[in-house]
Amino acid sequence: MYVIGTSGHIDHGKSALVRALTGIDPDRLREEKERGMTIDLGFAWLKLPGGTEVGIVDVPGHERFIKNMLAGVGGIDLALLIVAANEGIMPQTREHLAILDLIGVRRGIAVITKKDLVDADILALVKMEVTELLAGTVLKGSPVLAVSAVTGEGIPELIAAIGDVLKATEPRRDLGRPRLPIDRVFTIAGAGTVVTGTLVDGSLSVGMEVEIVPAGLKSRLRGLQTHRSSVEEARPGSRVAANLVGLETGQLRRGDVVVKPGSLTPTSLFDARLKLLPYMKAPLRHNAEVSVHAGTAEAMGRVRLLERDELKPGEESWAQVVLDGMMALVDGDRFIIRSPMDTLGGGQVVRAHSKRLKRHREGVIEGLEKRTGGSVVSVILDRLESKQPVEPAVFVRTLTMPEAEARSALETLIREGRVVEVGSGERRLIYTRAGWQRLEENAAAVLRDYHKRFPARPGMPAAELASRLRIGSFTGDIIARLASEGILVEQGTTVRLPEHRVKLSPEQQKKVEIFLKALQDRPYAPPGDLIPDGDLLNLLVEERRVVRVADGVVFSAAAYDEMVARVTGHIRAKGKITLAEVRDMFQTSRKYAQALLEYLDEKKVTRRVGDERVLGR
Repeated sequence: MYVIGTSGHIDHGKSALVRALTGIDPDRLREEKERGMTIDLGFAWLKLPGGTEVGIVDVPGHERFIKNMLAGVGGIDLALLIVAANEGIMPQTREHLAILDLIGVRRGIAVITKKDLVDADILALVKMEVTELLAGTVLKGSPVLAVSAVTGEGIPELIAAIGDVLKATEPRRDLGRPRLPIDRVFTIAGAGTVVTGTLVDGSLSVGMEVEIVPAGLKSRLRGLQTHRSSVEEARPGSRVAANLVGLETGQLRRGDVVVKPGSLTPTSLFDARLKLLPYMKAPLRHNAEVSVHAGTAEAMGRVRLLERDELKPGEESWAQVVLDGMMALVDGDRFIIRSPMDTLGGGQVVRAHSKRLKRHREGVIEGLEKRTGGSVVSVILDRLESKQPVEPAVFVRTLTMPEAEARSALETLIREGRVVEVGSGERRLIYTRAGWQRLEENAAAVLRDYHKRFPARPGMPAAELASRLRIGSFTGDIIARLASEGILVEQGTTVRLPEHRVKLSPEQQKKVEIFLKALQDRPYAPPGDLIPDGDLLNLLVEERRVVRVADGVVFSAAAYDEMVARVTGHIRAKGKITLAEVRDMFQTSRKYAQALLEYLDEKKVTRRVGDERVLGR
């Protein structure tokens, strides 16, 4: 499926040409009918002689409506540059051609319309002018054909040329990451909200759950149409109308993008290679305010030039674009910048989600150049470096390459150890080797600081370490790998450095000795006033030198084991035991006997039946 876009100056016959090619009138608005000009985007479709169907986007040519033109050309495979024979090349002809160049449209046909209004000499002169105009642009060498929408002369030859050019055009790639940039929003009675756009990067199917970004709205696809025919699945490159469930037209706008939930995060700051148009009269200065157009979206923003203080007409530079709002972009997208009245330039998004970069730094520029010219492997490693950690399925959807190719390269990098994988199956995280090493260093530094602050504690709670490292639901997998690599040691719910040993101050050591001596002297009625503070007591419990059965009641481990043996032995012999019998057995008070039995109940050593205890479990 392919999409053709018309472009050219106002009243050069774009809409009339579309009617002659397709039999469909693309001027859908009453105001357009009354004024005889295309204000908004019009749509039609054509079946070529070989059976290939193409959509046609008729875009406005008047300079006041250039923003709507930008919304229409972002998804086209072939441009028809329209020039009227009776007027020749006009200012918007040049501007539209420059925009086609900036957004990366590489195939086109120059169509000279209204040939019935001029003689052969004038027509030959216009053909020569158009050929010269194309010579210095991306459409150099494209066919130049003359037609009349009124008489039909030249229309069959144009249709044949369209078919020939599209035969040499690669179909849109299915990257498994569908994006439908919205160019129209309307309501159909009985169906509800419908949006249209040109589908790129993946397929959509009826019933699919979708998200609208940057708004973050959730919906489901009730129905899909391509060229007014209902389809179960829409493929990349199709002009698509999507019926959305549960959304009102007021919630949506041109520039929103329909995607798979979670597959695209909007951005407000991106890195780019920026080119200024050669015919601009003034340079573009650093921090200049511009309007930014990408796909069907528009936002105000500022251009941060990274290599210089101003960009002269025709020059290129690395830049950052800082948006006033959020825009749904991915690496590789094309964009245009404009002043209120003129197209200034444009370029390609190199890193859709960036941070503020320092200007005039060689390392910054080298990093950006590396992102654009590397192999599949270097691109994956470089982009993973800025996104890690990330789940593999999510990561490959951010790459501008076929998903199968990306997955294969990623698995190779994992086998080679250049990418570190944590977890298994569908539940995995990946890091670059350098990124994982930074995590190891960070984990060790966090534990080292913790041991320094709490030398009497055997370790740090694993949950606290996870929070400090921000590893979320992958805590168990990441800590297990860190342990297997000898970075840390797991001990129950705590973790520590392998070399960590509990260190007590002389004062702490003296408290411990006094407490343990008191437990030895009064094993069944231990004193509560000598129990050490939390860290010391937890250490003694962790080392199993004592057993805490209740607040304020702590037995030595030896006394506790003896008491458990005697209580369970009595129950086995007699079948049961009472609290009073336990009290008398150890010549202690009710307080200690009750604390012991309730603890044994909790541990299921015993079980309470009325006022008596029997063996638990």
